[in-house]
Amino acid sequence: MPKPLPYAALGRRERQIVDTVYQLGRASVAQVLEQLSDPPSYSAVRAMLRLLEDKGYLHHTEEEGRYIYEPRLSHEQANRPVLKHLVSTFFKGSIEAAMAALLDESKDELSDAELGRLAAMIDRARKER
Repeated sequence: MPKPLPYAALGRRERQIVDTVYQLGRASVAQVLEQLSDPPSYSAVRAMLRLLEDKGYLHHTEEEGRYIYEPRLSHEQANRPVLKHLVSTFFKGSIEAAMAALLDESKDELSDAELGRLAAMIDRARKER
């Protein structure tokens, strides 16, 4: 199995398909097709799923004559390079600026418990340096 290329290397439709499989956890071609806006043909989605498997992003099992696709990487493993790319591209590598933007955008949506957990993570990061 090849090591997956960075998520940013995927085309728009490939990213949509990988995102759909992550959202569903596991999915058949038909289930992916249902989730896509302006979907291509069934055979095009099937071909893209096979290509994404060849590239190392997905793997499949066969169930009742259907291929069921699942992400090869956990959410955590997949998120790290995406977050690095996002911070590098949009925040000039500044984690502080990225966190400030996220907090500013969602301050009204965060509960006291969530803010407490975030503060605890920051404290833990200070101690682990």
